[in-house]
Amino acid sequence: MKVLETSYDDVNALPALAEQILALAGDRKVFTFYAPMGAGKTTLIKELCRLLGTTDNLSSPTYSIVNEYAIKNGNQKIYHVDLYRLRDMSEALAVGIDDCMDGTHYCFIEWPDIITPLLPVQALKINIDVDGNKRNMAIFMD
Repeated sequence: MKVLETSYDDVNALPALAEQILALAGDRKVFTFYAPMGAGKTTLIKELCRLLGTTDNLSSPTYSIVNEYAIKNGNQKIYHVDLYRLRDMSEALAVGIDDCMDGTHYCFIEWPDIITPLLPVQALKINIDVDGNKRNMAIFMD
């Protein structure tokens, strides 16, 4: 079910949008991001991580596949996963994707298509479409 549809054309809109996403998510901890290259997935995830309280240096996990960040003042972690370079589910399992999605910690997954059967039903699905400088976003959850 679609729970939010919005557009933005300025990265200054991301803090308020990230707050809205976290509020919609409630206690959900797995977020999937579907968007073309350069749509701003990592930029949005960095803003979500900042709002969750990490002070770690945030970077794209394109080459590392999984980045782990600590949340200040808590025992929570954030996993930022980029599956773009992986070919199949067995490679995702080899990097520990199932452990990242156990629901204990936040998990933000870019390019999740190859692990669709593994995704928890309660995962928040974020679609971003690019229209010039404008980003059209739709958020879905079951």
